[in-house]
Amino acid sequence: MDAPGSRTVHPVQLPVEQADRYSRGLAILGIPLFIGRMIALIPVFIILEIVGYVAILVAWLLQFVVLLSGRYPKGAHGFVTGYVRWSLRRTAWLRGLNDTYPGFRMKP
Repeated sequence: MDAPGSRTVHPVQLPVEQADRYSRGLAILGIPLFIGRMIALIPVFIILEIVGYVAILVAWLLQFVVLLSGRYPKGAHGFVTGYVRWSLRRTAWLRGLNDTYPGFRMKP
């Protein structure tokens, strides 16, 4: 257990930088209960939902691989973390934390 006030480096990091200025046009889209941003994200929602089911299946199946070999394959780890990364970018854009459209990439 870490002592109070001590800092440790955790393997999971989520940096979300606060921009100096945000787009007023995108803010207008976000005013009526995120409807404008949600409409803009329909293609991302559809593809991300399909990829999400695959990522859940891969993560579940790889638990058996970890059980038997003690290792998580690098490619599968990249796929699952890529899905999580993409999902977080989508949520950050939807909530107005970022002005960059999440697009269709799983890499940082």
